[in-house]
Amino acid sequence: MPRPLWHVVIDNTTMRHGNKNNALGRKKAHRDSLLSNLAISLIDHKRIQTTLAKAKALRIFVEPLITKSKDDSTHSRRTVFSYLQNKEATAALFRDVAPKVAERPGGYTRIIKMGNRLGDAAEMAMIELVDFNTIYTKEKAATGAKKTRRTRKPASKSADTAPVKGESATETATEEPKGE
Repeated sequence: MPRPLWHVVIDNTTMRHGNKNNALGRKKAHRDSLLSNLAISLIDHKRIQTTLAKAKALRIFVEPLITKSKDDSTHSRRTVFSYLQNKEATAALFRDVAPKVAERPGGYTRIIKMGNRLGDAAEMAMIELVDFNTIYTKEKAATGAKKTRRTRKPASKSADTAPVKGESATETATEEPKGE
């Protein structure tokens, strides 16, 4: 006997079927507002702390906007403004961020895990714009600019074989091993 149709349960909420966005527990309008506000804060402050899930969603949201800001045209400004809905953040993106990332082919943000939040143990993360981190950029500039060769040999032999107080120069000199 065939099963009745009411017995078949169709549940669209559990199977993703290629849906790649993280809903973050919000409807589309709320999620768009959240990501827009997070992107504005990231552009203004260059570094923000949020949950790991929001940071990953924000990276997917903001990196195409930064790529779009490399081309300073009216069309790209209007496109970015349609996502951000903030004139000051749009202007700052084109004025401050775009010139710094002009030669970078992608990967404008960095996510650093911070640990768990005390209240609800949510995974926290810091998301930052890579080119605005002064700690890493100074180290790269210092190590990249200075290229010196270092050898194992000491700078001067007199400094290594200087006599210690109370000993003569002959006592501190080392004997060379005899070849056999």
